[in-house]
Amino acid sequence: MPRKCRPVHLSDPFPAPEPEPVAGCDVCAALAEQRAVARAIGDKATVIDRNVEMRRHSHVRKAKT
Repeated sequence: MPRKCRPVHLSDPFPAPEPEPVAGCDVCAALAEQRAVARAIGDKATVIDRNVEMRRHSHVRKAKT
């Protein structure tokens, strides 16, 4: 029996802009570096993963000495 339905085209599930690293946050800096490397090699899944991690972690700033 032939299919009578049409394909569904879903929108991008991550339309939000990429998070910016918080100044002074070592975790943000590391995630931003990992994201840049992933983007350079075309690893979109890792870019998305690093964006999610950056949005979800608590921002701990280095103490000024």
